[in-house]
Amino acid sequence: MKFEDLNLKKEVARAIANFGFSEATWIQARVLPPALEGRDVIGEAPTGSGKTLAFGIPIAERVRGAGVQALVVTPTRELALQVSEVIAELTRYLGVRVATVYGGVAIEPQVRELKRAGVVVGTPGRLLDHLRRGTLRLGSVKILVLDEADRMLDMGFIDDVRRIIRSTPRSRQTLLFSATIPPPVRRLAARFMRNYLHIRSQDGDKPEIEEGFIEVRDGEKFQLLLALLEAEEPRSAIVFCNTKLMANVLAANLKRHGVGAAAIHGDLSQAKRERVMADFRSGRLRILVATDVAARGIDIPAVSHVFNYDIPASADDYTHRIGRTARAGASGKAICLLAPSQHDDMRRVHRSFPHIARREFDADLSRYPALDHRLGRLPRRRRRFVARPPRSRDRRRR
Repeated sequence: MKFEDLNLKKEVARAIANFGFSEATWIQARVLPPALEGRDVIGEAPTGSGKTLAFGIPIAERVRGAGVQALVVTPTRELALQVSEVIAELTRYLGVRVATVYGGVAIEPQVRELKRAGVVVGTPGRLLDHLRRGTLRLGSVKILVLDEADRMLDMGFIDDVRRIIRSTPRSRQTLLFSATIPPPVRRLAARFMRNYLHIRSQDGDKPEIEEGFIEVRDGEKFQLLLALLEAEEPRSAIVFCNTKLMANVLAANLKRHGVGAAAIHGDLSQAKRERVMADFRSGRLRILVATDVAARGIDIPAVSHVFNYDIPASADDYTHRIGRTARAGASGKAICLLAPSQHDDMRRVHRSFPHIARREFDADLSRYPALDHRLGRLPRRRRRFVARPPRSRDRRRR
């Protein structure tokens, strides 16, 4: 389907042309017609399939004039920023302002943005903060979008999301998007959506990702990663770890051995996270070492490889990790580095993804340096010593 077949506003059609798109992706082709008619829609689709335009276009079509008329709720700051950029481009010729609200930064500039905004994109905690302060009012919202709803469930935001939904009019249109729709998200939809249309991806619609695992001894994973980076020559890659400590250690080791890498995780300040992401998007940084905080919200079409240095604990986490590659119609590779200590995690993942095949990889790993665990450690937190009154002599005698 071509976007010109949708009879969009000329300002919106012009903005879409600026993106360089003429034909809709499969999720856009299925979601846009009912969404533009005002129906509630659930879009269950893999990451990188074009969901942001699928809800951004209906927002651009419906918002006009002053006041907050559209709200997009996202689980992470990175995703909120990326969604805001897309919607700002879609509405640039309409004179609509987009406000982005998330935690970890000063609230006063956001308050000023909200006064002029027609569209708000934000994370649940900061949105609730603004609602409590009275700096955000949702009584005029026409369209509500819940993006990556399952991730909000995983992060414990589901109650916050319910509170936000209750602050919007019942007459609103609701669009919900995610790569997976677990039972709690279905219950949320049944409670707050009306006569919704559930659109699921088909096997033929899935991105083209070559998936596999390579078995390696515990002490040789870092050497295998270096060998793979040399052999695969990725344009840009994300290496996933299960902990912040390992992300720091791994990024420091890669930098020490001449690989341009940086870590991103929840302990970084917002300014630092934005600098790292800007370097990664621009190509100044080729390797991003990330925890699952980055499995959502990174929309960079140039990511050619995902390496699971640590096997994720669940099949859903695996889904969102590998969804960082093969975006916007490109192909990609996802490789797991499987050590004996993580076979149980791999079995859990393999039950949902039996197509993940064992790969042979011949390399003399002794040529590569081993991981130095002393590098890149998180700073130790200082222990607090509380002064206690001395015990009396009578107590000491007892």
